[in-house]
Amino acid sequence: MKCFERLVKSFITSSIPDSLDPLQFAYRPNRSTEDAIALTLHTALSHLDQRETYVRMLFIDYSSAFNTIVPSKLVTKLRDLGLNSALCDWILNFLTGRPQAVRMGSTTSSTLTLNTGAPQGCVLSPLLYSLFTHDCVATHSSNTIIKFADDTTVIGLITSDDARRPTERSEVRALTSWCQDNNLHLNVSKTKELIVDFRRRQREEHAPLSINGTMVERVNSFRFLGVPHQ
Repeated sequence: MKCFERLVKSFITSSIPDSLDPLQFAYRPNRSTEDAIALTLHTALSHLDQRETYVRMLFIDYSSAFNTIVPSKLVTKLRDLGLNSALCDWILNFLTGRPQAVRMGSTTSSTLTLNTGAPQGCVLSPLLYSLFTHDCVATHSSNTIIKFADDTTVIGLITSDDARRPTERSEVRALTSWCQDNNLHLNVSKTKELIVDFRRRQREEHAPLSINGTMVERVNSFRFLGVPHQ
């Protein structure tokens, strides 16, 4: 089965444009965590080189992201990307009606049929998740959303003149709405915000950020993709 999945994966990869979702760095040839980190730092530092600027970085955490994929929504997105209808139907069939049981020693649980999510260890799952989230992009030109698999970082590039026009906050609201529409569970308790502000005279306190009524913890450092940032 894995051999057949590899054939399907190769066909899908050859059928989608190379320019698709350039800020998703996982599951793509010649891209790595170093590339994602380098672009994140370059985006932030280039902005901070300008006068009266600061950066707000939001490190998003999802709960069991792969397990929450809705196959019908995924297939709709695949069709919109121009994939063959027969292939889309096969993927829908592949992801739905999957029996699952847990065995411990000689004891086996009752069988549960799953109709959501992409199975762990499946050759196709990483690519399918990447395609499922390809339309999760920034809605404002002053913001950037960088992804590596389900690790998602929202970078808000702010100037003093923009402070009263919080496009970064509206970006977070748009992302929250996208998550709700796509059945992704944003884990606010593990989501962190990092503010980088080197201005000598800060004109205002940085207002706290809340998502779905829960305050986001603000930190002074964070391990982005396993690499500490301060």
